Amino acid sequence: MRVIDEKGEMLGILPTHEAMTRAEEAGLQLVEVNPKASPPVCKIMDYGKFKYEAAKRDREAKKHQKSTELKEVKYRPKTHDHDFDFKTKHARRFIEDGDKVKLVVQFRGREITHPETGRAILERVCKELADVATVLQMAQMEGNRMNMVLAPKVRRDVPSARARSKPKQGAEDGDDAPEDLAAPTLPSPAAEESAPATAD
Repeated sequence: MRVIDEKGEMLGILPTHEAMTRAEEAGLQLVEVNPKASPPVCKIMDYGKFKYEAAKRDREAKKHQKSTELKEVKYRPKTHDHDFDFKTKHARRFIEDGDKVKLVVQFRGREITHPETGRAILERVCKELADVATVLQMAQMEGNRMNMVLAPKVRRDVPSARARSKPKQGAEDGDDAPEDLAAPTLPSPAAEESAPATAD
């Protein structure tokens, strides 16, 4: 196996028992970080500290992730202009926050005999939000409710993930950072049997 010491220096290809001995002498563990390489690459490290830092990075990443929710905004066939504007502002805020919005027109009693009133309200909402939203589900009746689902428009001014991942052009020669190793994996069964136990 190819071994990297705790300082990040390449020790070269070493027999497994010798690499394990070096790790034990340093009071650390031997962790396989790139099993697909030939020969596999292992690193001498504090595995407990590595797991702690990896978990911390995962928590930070989750803080910045926003799961899309489906918000619901209800109208009535006879919703007055003030209420209409108030509810539509809520729908706009949900859309701008990246959530989908389910528009609902609730019919009562004989109101359901005039579904065109509900459709007119939904069309009016669509026009009000045309700059930020697109129709994901057309208006349809479900019992005494008429529903429509809007989703945020794809913003063309935000670079795609692929574009963000491209390296910057025009970098000076010699400025390229060394290639990172593959994400560390759990130690192989053989390594775990011989490696010292790691304190939680």
